[in-house]
Amino acid sequence: MYLRSNYPAGPIMVTTVPMAKTLIRIAVVDDDASVRRALGRFLRATSFDAETYGSGAEFLAALHAFRPHCIVLDLHMEGMNGLDVQRHLSRIGGHLPVIIISGHDNPRAQAEALALGADAFLPKPVDGNILVSTIERVIGEASQPA
Repeated sequence: MYLRSNYPAGPIMVTTVPMAKTLIRIAVVDDDASVRRALGRFLRATSFDAETYGSGAEFLAALHAFRPHCIVLDLHMEGMNGLDVQRHLSRIGGHLPVIIISGHDNPRAQAEALALGADAFLPKPVDGNILVSTIERVIGEASQPA
């Protein structure tokens, strides 16, 4: 897994109430341990609060304990894939921004992921600058009034 970034390390914060700041919580869900580890380390080094999960089922089981601001979700995983996770999140309600990542350039899968509510679709290897700006964008969009 290659992760490129020229993004300056520093706190990335989201204002939750006036004068109060909270670290942005990111869930990384990927069955490839090296990708999961690299993304988790990168996001923590960029001052996000990142938790990593090796499967969709593991993430969903932990959702009550770690409610992320955004999910970085691998499309192709054994068992419950990224689309299955998205379908489950839709059923339980409440929108969580989802960034799908995939090593396979498949326009049909990308269209389906976006139709299911994914906020972005990024290719692997993930560019660190693009990932950070995409996280900031989708969280910003999610916090805007409907």
